[in-house]
Amino acid sequence: MRICLIYDCLYPYTVGGAERWYRNLAERLAADGHQVTYLTLRQWERDESADVAGVNVVAVGPRLALYTASGRRKVLPPLVFGLGVLVHLLARGRRYDVAHTASFPFFSLLAAAAVRPVAGFRIVVDWHEVWSAEYWTEYLGAIGGRIGNAVQALCLRVPQGAFCFSRMHADRLRAGGVGGEVTVLEGEFAGPPEPRTPDSDTPLVVFAGRHIPEKRVPAIVPAMREVIRGTPAARCVIFGDGPERARVQDLVRTMQLEDAISVPGFVDATEIDAAWRDAGCMVLPSRREGYGLIVVEAAQAAVPSVVVAEPDNAAIELVEPGVNGFVADSDSPADLAAAITRCLEGGMDLRRSTAEWYRHNAGRLSLSSSLEHVARAYAAPSARR
Repeated sequence: MRICLIYDCLYPYTVGGAERWYRNLAERLAADGHQVTYLTLRQWERDESADVAGVNVVAVGPRLALYTASGRRKVLPPLVFGLGVLVHLLARGRRYDVAHTASFPFFSLLAAAAVRPVAGFRIVVDWHEVWSAEYWTEYLGAIGGRIGNAVQALCLRVPQGAFCFSRMHADRLRAGGVGGEVTVLEGEFAGPPEPRTPDSDTPLVVFAGRHIPEKRVPAIVPAMREVIRGTPAARCVIFGDGPERARVQDLVRTMQLEDAISVPGFVDATEIDAAWRDAGCMVLPSRREGYGLIVVEAAQAAVPSVVVAEPDNAAIELVEPGVNGFVADSDSPADLAAAITRCLEGGMDLRRSTAEWYRHNAGRLSLSSSLEHVARAYAAPSARR
């Protein structure tokens, strides 16, 4: 089939769960013999080109800073990207059988919906998250929040095959009146089907991800101070970068934890892999996750996870308390530290239990299982004009 993937980011130029999903999806579809075009914003230097095996990567907009200094999405880049997608599809839309787009940023979805009556392609939409009206207001303020919620509602009405990655967001899609069948894709992980054999119970705590407000990375530092009081040998490494990294570093210095907590920024994948070998816990204090791929990655490495109970955190669906980690009641130092300590105290028994959890669930959590659903959706009537 001739497939157009639409997302304004491309891994590894930006790093996140959605970025990895589309990169893996593009490469796997191309390897299966499909003709794949990937529309995105340019995130590389002008004299460079994005290299994705078997995939035609097309930049439909210039290189732009996607986030404000506080870590929130800017308004201009989605508008520019939506216009670029509109122009591209008006010129070449008849070449595609399917337009597979992220719901956000919404303007690219609306562009595809506007062109479809002329071009005749099917529309498939990934809803990584469906925000509540209350969260829109918190994120953009009273006026901006109403506009964002209204645009989201408009996108829900587009006839589509709808994908999401958690039961939470599937329920929100149906409640919002989405214009098509909803399919929950439980698998995003492209790693091996067998877990790593744990060979260490070192009290090392790992975070890997973007340092943005939703992730609440600074909460790790005071929590680790509490952990270290009870487990003096405990150590922590906080990978990744973003607008809150400076705050994390300041907290480490202020609390005099330089010997216990390192904040190395973005590093090579081999360094993270080495950390997994020794880790006794992966901590993810996010208040909002559409899926929580890092929980699966940690489980493959036989590392249990700590996540936080929040209304918008779908990652809790991936943690079976006492089996592959724990769910903290909140991100307060006491609650987060208690959950981390339980993970570390679980030692090799909990690491082996986590490996067995991964072995049992690897099939449904694999990218391959999701691609089977994707292929069926491409041909489904609900995705057609």
